[in-house]
Amino acid sequence: MSTANSPKSRRERPPVALIAGPTASGKSDLAVRLGCALMEHGRPAAVINADSAQVYRDLRVLSARPSEEEMAGVPHRLFGAWDGAEACSAADWAARAKAEIAELHACGGVPILVGGTGLYLRTLIDGIAPVPPIAPEIREKIRAMPVNDAHAELAALDPERAAQLAPADATRIARALEVVRSTGRTLAHWQTLREGGIGGAVALHPLVLLPDRVWLYERCDRRFETMIESGAIEEVQALLARGLDPMLPVMRAIGVREIASWLRGERSRADMIAAGQQATRNYAKRQYTWFRRQPPQEWMRIESLRNDLEAQFASLFRP
Repeated sequence: MSTANSPKSRRERPPVALIAGPTASGKSDLAVRLGCALMEHGRPAAVINADSAQVYRDLRVLSARPSEEEMAGVPHRLFGAWDGAEACSAADWAARAKAEIAELHACGGVPILVGGTGLYLRTLIDGIAPVPPIAPEIREKIRAMPVNDAHAELAALDPERAAQLAPADATRIARALEVVRSTGRTLAHWQTLREGGIGGAVALHPLVLLPDRVWLYERCDRRFETMIESGAIEEVQALLARGLDPMLPVMRAIGVREIASWLRGERSRADMIAAGQQATRNYAKRQYTWFRRQPPQEWMRIESLRNDLEAQFASLFRP
């Protein structure tokens, strides 16, 4: 992600705090602690969701959306803001996030972005690649291809991207292939032309939470079991009753497919829980790797939840 300069000095730019990291790492708790501390110092603050599952109102339990009690009086924005029938793209989310950030800045407040969806954060900070619209007939043909065939064609047309993607990653393979087929340019080419990011217009105060992996994976396992006992099954039953397109993001969220297969009698309850835990750990591992490698190295990375947030975000507390 870029740390582009702006004509304004960093001190003149309005602040944006960012707490990022893998699922179950404790980001939400840290964001609320920071919000409470800022409000105690007389600065308005609000937590803005940057998690692609927590945007859907249908996934209160399975996305671990904070409860009113957990919010501790700190305003929370863009949590449950989309109906599951509507896919929320990174561009959709970034547009809404920009509006929330601007509203907070207008009253002298501090937006606190919190989440683990790297694509959302990259789109907001660096901007979006101006890829021309994909011809519908090309998209339809590619989405109907077996993933092995699509990956083989991508390897011929865009070998660099093909090498970066797992052969079974149907969604990303299809996206990269439709772009190069439709535009004659690779996705990497368009991504170098990103536009609309806020990185150069704000003073970003980022903190990446990367706790011990063993602790993180154990927490993932415990949390999924708690979800099962706290309404996740009923949540999936309600989703299935809506008859939504199974390719919508809300239907592909971690836990939905695993619980749905159990409800259909395709696996035992124990197997369902084990599969959901494994899917959660796999996701956390991918996020951990992304946040360790992708953001600029000057972004602070910490391991422990027990830290002095006022020291780490000291400049936010100055008048």
